[in-house]
Formats: sequence, C-alpha cells, structure tokens
Amino acid sequence: MAELTDSEIANKKLVAGLMGLFLGALGIHKFVLGYTKAGIIMLLVTVLTCGFGGFVMGVIGLIEGIIYLAATPQDFKASYIDAQKEWF
Repeated sequence: MAELTDSEIANKKLVAGLMGLFLGALGIHKFVLGYTKAGIIMLLVTVLTCGFGGFVMGVIGLIEGIIYLAATPQDFKASYIDAQKEWF
C-alpha cells in the first residue's frame, strides 16, 4: 500500500471525525478508515434494534469523532492508520 501524504492523512482525519460526529450511529466513520467489520457491527446494531441501539452507537461515534479531530495528524496516523486501532 502506498504511503499517505500529510494532506491525505489530514483529510482522512477530518472526514472520519465529522462522520463520527454526525453519522456515528451508522458507523460511516469506520468505513472511511477502512474498518469494514467495525462499521458493519455499528450499522447492524443500529438497524436491528430499530434505532434503540443507535443511541449507544451514536455516543460511541460522537466520542470517536472528537478523539479523531483532537488528535494530531501524526498521532492519528500512528493509531488509526498504521496500528489499525478500530475502537476508541
């Protein structure tokens, strides 16, 4: 896989953070980062519980979005791109 540039990392960090804030219950931010399994888990919990589990997934997405946006690009890359840290 090709190494990401600093601007690509910053863009991925911004998009994942905003998706976590606004669409966290659907797990869209997980798909942006390439974590398909985690994204499907969040999406299925939200859909299969008729939205009741969506509250919990929304809180998780909100927290993760804040963490993504607050991290420096270097920390974000080290944790979520290089180390493939899927949760928090």
